[in-house]
This record gives sequence, structure tokens and C-alpha cells, in this order.
Amino acid sequence: MSITPDTKDWTWVLERPCPECGFESAARAVSDLPDLLGTTTTAWTQVLARRDVADRPRPGVWSPLEYACHVRDVHVLFAERVRLMLAEDVPTFASWDQDATAVERDYGSQDPDAVAADLAEASRAVAVLYASVTDDSRGRRGLRSTGDEFTVESLGRYHLHDVVHHLHDVGALRG
Repeated sequence: MSITPDTKDWTWVLERPCPECGFESAARAVSDLPDLLGTTTTAWTQVLARRDVADRPRPGVWSPLEYACHVRDVHVLFAERVRLMLAEDVPTFASWDQDATAVERDYGSQDPDAVAADLAEASRAVAVLYASVTDDSRGRRGLRSTGDEFTVESLGRYHLHDVVHHLHDVGALRG
């Protein structure tokens, strides 16, 4: 069974806590991101070691492996966007269809060990970028193709919510 695409606008998580996963992005600063991304990477590595990592919990819901592939690709995408924001004045980001990417890259059949290694590398790479952000550059702006405006800092908080939220989705968050 295919996955129903997620078409929700999640930008509201920048202003209020997420009632589903409990993440409060407003409580995070760009300087927090490198360590927090490292912590989430450890959790994703544990998820990818599960025996049933490729099993969907129910029809129409991604498996933990598929979520991990998505998070790996999110890290790569956000690294590209942060690089653009640091190099250009108010760049507009190309649209990204996460659901088409999942199908094209066949997330469900990827090797969990390779995904764990790639996710860790992508997380490290984007964490290095966030660590390079200064007080002068954290307010640099960028636009999604929908017109939503982000600063480097708000984009980082939005990014971190996505990663944490998907840990919640796979039951890896501990209260």
C-alpha cells in the first residue's frame, strides 16, 4: 500500500510546541543544533539496528527504515539550504517532494547499515554548518518556493523538529 502524502504546512512549529512529539523549537538556538543533531543521530542508529526496521507498523505508514532514509535526505537538503542562505542574499529554495523521493529512491529496500552510516555523515555535515553560524549570519534569510521565509536559525529549528518528530513517529522518544 502506498503512503498518503503529507501536505501539511508544519511552519507553525516555529511558534508553538508540537502537540504530537512535544518538541518546542522556540526553546532552541542555532548554537544548540550541532549537539542536538548528534543526539538524534545516536537515536536513529539505534532505530536502524532494530530487527523489524523494514516493517511498516500498519498499511500506509512508513517503516522506521523509510523514516530514517527520509531523515538522512532531510539533513542533506537542509545543508544545501543553509549553504545557500550563507552564500546568497535571500535565496529561494527549490521545491522538494519528499514522497516522490521516497518512491524514487525505494526507501523501503535500502540497507539499514548503509542508511545509518549515510545518516550519520549527513548529520555531521549539517551540524558543522550550523556550528559555523555567527551572530551576524544567523538572521540571514531564505524563502521556500511557497513564500515561507526563514532565517538560518529558524530553518535550523524547523529542521530539528522534523528529525525529532520522526523519532516520535518510530517510537524512539523517551519521555
